[in-house]
Amino acid sequence: MSTATRTAARSSAPHAADSHDLIRVHGARENNLKDVSIEIPKRRLTVFTGVSGSGKSSLVFDTIAAESQRLINETYSAFVQGFMPNLARPEVDVLDGLTTAIIVDQQRMGADPRSTVGTATDANAMLRILFSRLGQPHIGPPGAFAFNVPSVRASGAITVERGAKKAEKVTFSRTGGMCPRCEGRGSVSDLDLGQLYDDAKSLAEGALAVPGYKAGGWNHRLYAESGLFPADKPIRTFTKRELHDFLHREPIRMKIAGINMTYEGLVPRIQKSMLAKDREAMQPHIREFVDRAVAFTTCPDCDGTRLSAAARSSKVAGISIADACAMQISDLADWVRGLDEPSVAPLLTALRQSLDSFVEIGLGYLSLDRPAGTLSGGEAQRVKMIRHLGSSLTDVTYVFDEPTTGLHPHDIQRMNNLLLRLRDKGNTVLVVEHKPETIAIADHVVDLGPGAGTAGGSVCFEGTVEGLRAGGTLTGRHFDDRARLKETVRKPTGRLPIRGATTHNLRNVDVDIPLGVLTVVTGVAGSGKSSLVHGSLRERSGADGAGVVSIDQSAIRGSRRSNPATYTGLLDPIRKAFAKANGVKPALFSANSEGACPPCNGAGVLYTDLAMMAGVATTCEDCEGKRFQASVLEHRLGGRDISEVLAMSVAEAEEFFAAGEARTPAAHRVLGRLADVGLGYLSLGQPLTTLSGGEQQRLKLATHMAEKGGVYVLDEPTAGLHLADVEHLLGLLDRLVDAGKSVIVVEHHQAVMAHADWIIDLGPGAGHDGGRIVFEGTPADLVAARTTLTGEHLATYVGA
Repeated sequence: MSTATRTAARSSAPHAADSHDLIRVHGARENNLKDVSIEIPKRRLTVFTGVSGSGKSSLVFDTIAAESQRLINETYSAFVQGFMPNLARPEVDVLDGLTTAIIVDQQRMGADPRSTVGTATDANAMLRILFSRLGQPHIGPPGAFAFNVPSVRASGAITVERGAKKAEKVTFSRTGGMCPRCEGRGSVSDLDLGQLYDDAKSLAEGALAVPGYKAGGWNHRLYAESGLFPADKPIRTFTKRELHDFLHREPIRMKIAGINMTYEGLVPRIQKSMLAKDREAMQPHIREFVDRAVAFTTCPDCDGTRLSAAARSSKVAGISIADACAMQISDLADWVRGLDEPSVAPLLTALRQSLDSFVEIGLGYLSLDRPAGTLSGGEAQRVKMIRHLGSSLTDVTYVFDEPTTGLHPHDIQRMNNLLLRLRDKGNTVLVVEHKPETIAIADHVVDLGPGAGTAGGSVCFEGTVEGLRAGGTLTGRHFDDRARLKETVRKPTGRLPIRGATTHNLRNVDVDIPLGVLTVVTGVAGSGKSSLVHGSLRERSGADGAGVVSIDQSAIRGSRRSNPATYTGLLDPIRKAFAKANGVKPALFSANSEGACPPCNGAGVLYTDLAMMAGVATTCEDCEGKRFQASVLEHRLGGRDISEVLAMSVAEAEEFFAAGEARTPAAHRVLGRLADVGLGYLSLGQPLTTLSGGEQQRLKLATHMAEKGGVYVLDEPTAGLHLADVEHLLGLLDRLVDAGKSVIVVEHHQAVMAHADWIIDLGPGAGHDGGRIVFEGTPADLVAARTTLTGEHLATYVGA
């Protein structure tokens, strides 16, 4: 047999290694999944769809991606695993054919004020090296251009043991780029002392007005019992020395109330404990106090660039690193393309690729000095994508969570191309998505349902997009839904004028927002929608005194113990009703208070830490996961105990508290609002940490609907909503308007635009190419004119 024949024979037989072309899932029971078994093709684009709460995230993120990450973590030594998050094995019988999973989710990026778009990607690091090599005058290594690195100088004697011991004098210095005044934050804070204390009162009378400094607490005792100034003397009568010790004394160890403590003046203490945090990461009551007491102003020394004078003085082609970071990324990419320096050619190539990725992914309007905490969920997800676009890795599973969130229809095609590019490199791409434009490009579709919560968790359809269209599932039936333009629009009851708006990229915008109608603010990503609505409108309506209820997509901060009943305040009337019916205290019916099961402390599960191995959660044997003491469960209301009530869905509970012995109007009102926003399937005791982003936003909407606000501002309420639920949302918005409210929605979904009474379209582009009003009028006028990108896409959508 010749060599050629042997080779041909060998290549015609399939190799065993090529047979692993499926990810097999058998018996998945995570969250609401009902024993799901499924086979997903590798090196293809698979889209998971289904109504909100049907189990998409439970299957993709909590089962497939979680197990992949857990298995990778187990390849590290026990020592390294000790520094990693402990991941429990998902509830699944068999998971076969997994590859390394890279999760690109919508979690907001670090809220630290020193975290920027540049530091979150590799762009800043490459720029620093570039300036340290080419910058004139030369000021030092890359660290000299880093606003996170302070300059350090030290000198002293060290003892060197080399034969005979001898002391040597050494000096050490490190040049950093941090501005010394603002410590790399770009802004300095001035405290309004009048908000910290009432100078007409003494400390003993409760002069301190800072949250957490109430009389009797340790923070209060630190000052009242320090002995450095009299606690019974009004602060305005303090001597100069006493006032200095009270407000500005440097840290000093001393005995206070019989305990060794560090005393420090009130101003530096508040600056360290409260002002060092990013505003977005603060608890609401702390944020409210900081907004009142602190004026943040641009640092006068570095003019907000965060960099020292030396770092700003070194330039390349007339541009400093501060100028480069402040440029719009699309402009910065052009500037870098113009640099021709053979000594750093590989660096310039890598930097160009990184910046071009920003432009390609539709983020060319950002600048590298933009704080990472100010990015929306969709923007944060696209920034995370950048590091994967140029990756040489193949045969990786990329997992995306609604990558079209925050994208204008014009930008969705661009995102689709990126997903297909990742697939064509030989990767498995799993996408959780509702937008028909993205479902349409899938090689394989998995539709979960049929309902949400306990009514979901099953696979309703698996196959091609054509098969989904022809199938009878909810997604298939609504796949080709197209909203029609309204024949008549409501007439506004008034106007909210905004004049000369210049927040971020807005170009001196003048606009009248109609009141008493449904107004949609739209435009491509980065055109200035949020700047107009959240920046200018809030200030304007605040001056007018109209109550603005703003509901954004930020995550609800809560623990495993928080649930819809505690968050909405629903549990209070329920506890009172139980207490009244049984003649006992309301506190007994709280799993976080007196009624808690002692062994599990009211959590319902016991967490066993197995050191470097994954921890184990087991249902508490005493209460069987019910979270309450047995004696509490003997008390009943309408034939049900408190744990049975918390296990009810919103729809069941609404019926239960409507009439009969359990009739509780206060609870029924809250439940009605939850059902109104499409959360009828949630159980009252479901932990908030298990809710999706869309569910959390609708939960916030239900809570705020009780407020007396006249203007409701919603930020992309369709995020995470299934095609069938969008109609439900439009009905809810209509009911708010019919109740006399003004509803302003920042939205890209064409169905919401078509349903609007008035549209304000910003653009024409993003960043400095946007920031102008390109259209104001009714949806019908927008479609008829077709002068903007939004007009063209809306016209195509409604089939005009």
